[in-house]
Amino acid sequence: MTNLSSWSNHNICGSAPLPSAPASRAGLGAERRSEAGYTLVALLAVMTILAAFAMAIAPSAQQQVLREKEKEAIFRGEQIADAIRLYYRYRSGVLQQRGDAALPSSMDQLLEGVPIPGGSKKIQILRASAARDPLTIEGEWRFIRPRGEALIDFQQSVMFYAGNVLPQPRDPQIAQLQQFAVPPIVPLTNLGSQQPRPSSAAADEDSSGPFVGVASRSERASVLTFYGIEQHNQWIFTPLFRN
Repeated sequence: MTNLSSWSNHNICGSAPLPSAPASRAGLGAERRSEAGYTLVALLAVMTILAAFAMAIAPSAQQQVLREKEKEAIFRGEQIADAIRLYYRYRSGVLQQRGDAALPSSMDQLLEGVPIPGGSKKIQILRASAARDPLTIEGEWRFIRPRGEALIDFQQSVMFYAGNVLPQPRDPQIAQLQQFAVPPIVPLTNLGSQQPRPSSAAADEDSSGPFVGVASRSERASVLTFYGIEQHNQWIFTPLFRN
């Protein structure tokens, strides 16, 4: 028969002492805090890399957005130039008007279209969307008047871009309008080899009266170039210099 003393000694000698519960929890908590610290450092490193990458691509993304707006502005501006051509052809051909009298004096006149000869309906010559400038919040085009300073400067830039040759419209009526709307200028070979800098929007361009083209009101430097010009408000859309 085993006595109580030997049984107690057997259990005491054969069993390993168990760690205390508080010590075990403290070690586990320290390990978890260490892992959390490493995770936070890694997260901060990733966020820093992403922030640097975003800063690097931001200018490129902004330029791409502006480039698309400029393409749309050129597309709409050329539509207005073509609408002016059709409007002038109708009024000078059917109504036998010349010069300022045959030019539009408001965007609404282009949007209304021109009457079909012999009928009561009108032909649409300009879409409503083209009447809005995509480069400005207001969306209002600046009207370019015949014989204005901005038009003369643009003519000079076109000549420089075309190798000192002024493009002549194939339409004889528009060719006559060109002679009326812009005076002849001195050949650029006599002005030196540097491209002349077109002036900014002239004050008289916003006066009322007939217009022969439109330009943006945006004064920003452009991503694209239009006849070598790198500023939005110096891009003029007119039928005068189109072959």
